[in-house]
Amino acid sequence: MQPRIPRQSVGEQAVGPRVDNDARLSAELAAVVSGARRRAVRDGDRQIDTAHLLHSLLEQDPEVRAVFDDGPEIARLLGYLVQRSIGYGLRWQGAVEDSGAVPVVAEAEGFSPMAAGAMGHACERAAARGAEPARGIDLLAAIVVDPQARAVEVLGRAGIDTDAVLTRIENRPARSRWSSR
Repeated sequence: MQPRIPRQSVGEQAVGPRVDNDARLSAELAAVVSGARRRAVRDGDRQIDTAHLLHSLLEQDPEVRAVFDDGPEIARLLGYLVQRSIGYGLRWQGAVEDSGAVPVVAEAEGFSPMAAGAMGHACERAAARGAEPARGIDLLAAIVVDPQARAVEVLGRAGIDTDAVLTRIENRPARSRWSSR
């Protein structure tokens, strides 16, 4: 019997500096990336995609969870993300998440082109507002702007309007009121 969780080869473990060690990321966002990486490996996916990132953001970042309505919205969303990891995401295995809207980004440390682009956009977003490093809320904003992202498909299946999510992000109170840090 083969192990249920695929093991990373030495080459996969040692490919360049890891994004979760990037100084442009907050400690919280680095933990989200690590969680998404573990989820991708556990699910047998070759790359971290935007749905892995969304799932990890919801599990680990209270500022991101606060963007969604408590109760039913979060429950539906987590339900779809769990379903994705146990079956309905199988149609995505072996396929690269890429909208085709922008030139294909070279595979960045095991990220799908869209997930790599979202990570870069999150860092740009943090830099534009003069805040370093990027936080989970920056990544959420970067994910929801591409209608072809797998995370956006999951949000849609959960009945969550991504335009409304982006509006909530833009209109949220200052971080000090959203986080105890």
